[in-house]
Amino acid sequence: MPRLHPPPPLRQHPVVTRFLEKRAERLNFAVSRSSRSDTGWVGAFVAGMVLALVGIAVIRGIRVLRRSEPPGRAVPPAGHAALIVNPRSGGGKADRLGVVNECRVRGIEVLILEPGQDLTGLAEAAVARGADVLGMAGGDGSLGLVADVAARHGVPMVVVPAGTRNHLAVDLGLDRGNVIGALDAFGAAVERRIDLGQVNGRVFVNNVSLGLYAQIVRSPEYRNAKVDTTLSMLPSMLGPGSRPFDLRFNDPAGERYTRAHVVQVSNNPYGCTPATLANRPRLDGGHLGVIAVKLPDDPAEARRQLAQASGHPEAFPGSVAWEPSRFEVDSGGPIDVGMDGEAIRMAAPLRFTIRPGALRIRLPRETRLSPAARPLPARSALRDLLRSALDRWLELRPPRPRTTPHHPPG
Repeated sequence: MPRLHPPPPLRQHPVVTRFLEKRAERLNFAVSRSSRSDTGWVGAFVAGMVLALVGIAVIRGIRVLRRSEPPGRAVPPAGHAALIVNPRSGGGKADRLGVVNECRVRGIEVLILEPGQDLTGLAEAAVARGADVLGMAGGDGSLGLVADVAARHGVPMVVVPAGTRNHLAVDLGLDRGNVIGALDAFGAAVERRIDLGQVNGRVFVNNVSLGLYAQIVRSPEYRNAKVDTTLSMLPSMLGPGSRPFDLRFNDPAGERYTRAHVVQVSNNPYGCTPATLANRPRLDGGHLGVIAVKLPDDPAEARRQLAQASGHPEAFPGSVAWEPSRFEVDSGGPIDVGMDGEAIRMAAPLRFTIRPGALRIRLPRETRLSPAARPLPARSALRDLLRSALDRWLELRPPRPRTTPHHPPG
């Protein structure tokens, strides 16, 4: 296959230029307001971080992706393929796209997850009947439960992106817009091994968020109206007088934290360069990714730090990131967590570990080598929060005074 020529410098692209100019106007307005009011610093801080993150997302969205064979080894078609389908995931995506009918055509056994049914038990039963390849068509929360069963039995797994965000599918290089194409992994395919994260014995495939996001996903309204609920709760949670959460942990330098606004622990770290910031460059690195954020209590200090780190969230003094193989968070009581987007309450302390190479994954042979096959506007809960906070803050700001033109009497 011929190599693609690199595109012209993206900073010169007119779409990128216009977009970033608009975002810069919003950021400048936010910063100017925060310099006059102690209550506006949170919105300005969020605006600075979002400017960098959204700008990167736009650049990634128009970048030309190279196609390449994914890493791994070639494997023959499955002997007994089984796919569990959650018909409610993604607003009924599997049903709309005819996943069940396509499976029948291909000779893949289909197991429908009924309301209230035990997903782990369903997966265990499929393996007990002789399934040598186990797939899941559903959201990221469902994938973690099935991945745990597949890993324990040494059975390879197929990911079918029939959920809403499909973070794992994107980081594997799958095209989340081609749900039916993901079924090709049951045929002649490529197999690779990836890591699994684990907290207190429970497996996660993407990340576990504590603090702000965990509080929001526990809201009864969140599942049916995720964006609206996030927007309605953020002002009080991030506004003046907001308090950090009782989350106790040590950073890599040995400093003891007793509270934080956000802690996110991921199965392998998210990237730290402009090309990889919004995704996990690899899923087999053998390390957790930890990000902790504590917003300053003093508004004046917050403004100073914002000016210093504007456009570079990694330089914000209130955040720390590292890549351990183990991590522990304690608290004075049970801890609310958002695990792969699902709300769970767990007993403290939370003990996180990484299980290197625990899961065998099968991918279609044409899967892209890139860790993200399609642009995804919000690849982590933390970035979701920052983007939503900016839009909501701007929406709630006082309107600019308007002057009425004076017309002399005629």
